Amino acid sequence: MLMNHTLCKAATSLVLIVVFALGTRIAFAWYEERQIAAKVLSIVPFQTETGHIAYSIASGKGFSSPFQRDTGPTAWLAPVYPYLLAGIFKLFGIYTLRSFFAALFLNILFSAGTCVPIFYAGKRIAGLGVASAAAWVWALFPNAIIIPFEWIWDTSLSALLLATLLWATFELAESRRLRDWCLYGLLWGFALLTNPAVAPLFPVLWTWVAYRNRNRDRTSGWLVRATLAAAIALLCCVPWTIRNYVHFHNFIPLRSDFAFELYIGNNENYDDQHRLRPGAITQDREIVRYLHMGETAFMEEEKRKAVAFIISHPRIETWLVAQRFVDFWTGTATPLAMFRQADSLWLRFILLCNDVAPLCAFFGVVVLLTTENAYAFPVVAIPVVFPLLYYVTHTSLRYRHPIDSVVLLLAAIGVHGVWGWLTHRLRKTTPAETSVA
Repeated sequence: MLMNHTLCKAATSLVLIVVFALGTRIAFAWYEERQIAAKVLSIVPFQTETGHIAYSIASGKGFSSPFQRDTGPTAWLAPVYPYLLAGIFKLFGIYTLRSFFAALFLNILFSAGTCVPIFYAGKRIAGLGVASAAAWVWALFPNAIIIPFEWIWDTSLSALLLATLLWATFELAESRRLRDWCLYGLLWGFALLTNPAVAPLFPVLWTWVAYRNRNRDRTSGWLVRATLAAAIALLCCVPWTIRNYVHFHNFIPLRSDFAFELYIGNNENYDDQHRLRPGAITQDREIVRYLHMGETAFMEEEKRKAVAFIISHPRIETWLVAQRFVDFWTGTATPLAMFRQADSLWLRFILLCNDVAPLCAFFGVVVLLTTENAYAFPVVAIPVVFPLLYYVTHTSLRYRHPIDSVVLLLAAIGVHGVWGWLTHRLRKTTPAETSVA
């Protein structure tokens, strides 16, 4: 009995879960680092828009040049992570192995730390058992272990922020303290300046938490608190928006590259003859055009071409959206073929995890809605609303990662709910079968 109690206590220990998550990520990074030359690690992970902008900042050229040629100011990305990476460059050197390890360590901390908000959000919505299961699954989830090493980007930080926003939304629904609402607004402002893809979730979660708070406070205080939180979130973005207007004479609230992303996924390469294997994607060619045209003119041209394609090819566009839906949730537009072609058990395990997680999450959505759970709306809204942007542009499994912890929370709820239903059915049928015998 004592042994069972000890095991149960260990299984629900958040400290143990976080330590285990840190261990898995560090072990994977240590293994991968031993396979790759130090010179490669000091340069290649930073050869992205994030790394190039961070290089410009650290070199004294400001937030500019996303393609490592001196093209002047940019709004290609939101500012938080490039400035964070630039700070690492300042401390540990530009394109050095020490900078890579520093950025990697931060990514690992962000990823392991995501266990904390997902645990408390799960505890609030479904109890300690489901909360622990969701946190453990996140600690062991292959993508959550791999991505901190593979992507020196805001991806791991975005996952932490989104899980924290969900937890904060749950907690704030019952709070009348003005300080809590101010902190909620600051958290949203920081998240928007880190990954603008979370922006569509802001009005959804804000409306729900304001409505829940209104039901608990019949005075006008709820409206003051909710308005203050929204105002703070938006005010956090104002300096960056002003900076963008000064440089580009256009209203760019957070980042400018939406038109480019839209055209990459909706262009003349996709036609009836090449839908499955379209011509070479236009990214390299488009970057050359960007260098010649400048950011503002380039984005306006990309938007015009993408919108024209979408309007003139409605049938192909419908097919592309369907393909992106599958791609977003499984990591590939052809999951069965990819699974069959995988050349290792490890890769098949990763593919299986990526496919099973959203399937179990669907059961979680059903469980929450059928049981009329009080916290169902915000947790269900996240996987419904967040991917909409990627359905109309283009996607990859990395783009799903910011909501993966919420997907795994829903998966834990789904498995727990289905298991409870099966055991309940078994208890009901067993006595009848015994009496017949």
